[in-house]
Amino acid sequence: MDIEPADQFGNNRSCQRAGSSQGAPDRVNKVCFDWQAGRCNRHSCRFLHSELPQPMSTDGATSRRGHHQGLVRGNSGAAGAPISGWGKGRTGRKASDKICRYFIGGNCCYGDKCRFLHSWFIGDSFSLLATLQGHRNVVTGIALSSESDKLYSGSKDESVRVWDSQTGQCTGVFNVGGEVGCMISEGAWIFIGVPNAVKAWNTQTATYQNLDGPIGQVYALVVGNDMLFAGTQDAHILAWKFNVAGNCFEPAASLNGHRLAVVSLVVGDMRLYSGSMDHTIKVWDLATLQCLQTLTDHTSVVMSLLCWDQFLLSSSLDRTIKVWAATESGNLEVKYIHNEEHNCCMP
Repeated sequence: MDIEPADQFGNNRSCQRAGSSQGAPDRVNKVCFDWQAGRCNRHSCRFLHSELPQPMSTDGATSRRGHHQGLVRGNSGAAGAPISGWGKGRTGRKASDKICRYFIGGNCCYGDKCRFLHSWFIGDSFSLLATLQGHRNVVTGIALSSESDKLYSGSKDESVRVWDSQTGQCTGVFNVGGEVGCMISEGAWIFIGVPNAVKAWNTQTATYQNLDGPIGQVYALVVGNDMLFAGTQDAHILAWKFNVAGNCFEPAASLNGHRLAVVSLVVGDMRLYSGSMDHTIKVWDLATLQCLQTLTDHTSVVMSLLCWDQFLLSSSLDRTIKVWAATESGNLEVKYIHNEEHNCCMP
């Protein structure tokens, strides 16, 4: 088979894979296309697993013409040079800011030698952009609308403030008539949990609705299966469904089973998970709204819940974070426990 000519950096992958032709060297002086994509699994690959050196100019300096800036995190560099998972490249070069999709899938075969990022973050550190000041009491909820460039914050000072995400300036203050217990955004809607009600605010039409039904403070809100769920102080979980024809929210169900206030809610894989001051987590079927399982491993208030991949994570005032996974029977069991020195709460 003929080998087609490649460009200067060997990006053409139409090469003879079975072996070298007669008289050709054992290793082709071309960069492996699959290695560049982070998926080459040939242990005796006949193409290079590193960047080609840059051509030298007439004065002996390295020419930068034609250099591929995006392909810099390869196997080249000083031996033993550290690899940072926070986006810092070797030998001072700029690393590719693309996250390895095989790392995301959990099956990258290159490990630390992969030229793409094995991290969910880019950068070496976090930096403070701005301090938004104006609330006179504890901030209990933050929502960033996908339909605008505004940030919304709620507080126990009974107000919701609107902030310009570009300038950090407060553009509006609204009194909601009670301490804000939680806030979430869904499309153009901002939902605000207050004592004895949920405020539904449409940011596009600048109108709001008052959803009655809760008794006491609303501590948690979540949207799932086209329904809005609210965890309340009286141990209930109330659900509303949006009526398109009437352009309003209508009561859909009340989920009962907890003995104390419901303070955390999360939705994942057609399940609703609720954490309570009664130290338990309940698993609800979103289709039938029936309780499938009650988890009792925590010994204090379950402050927050998070669905990640096939796992459920829960944090509690018992100073533990527990990782739950489903068994063959479908029930959740604790697979890992992380202990903290202080009370912990996940976002």
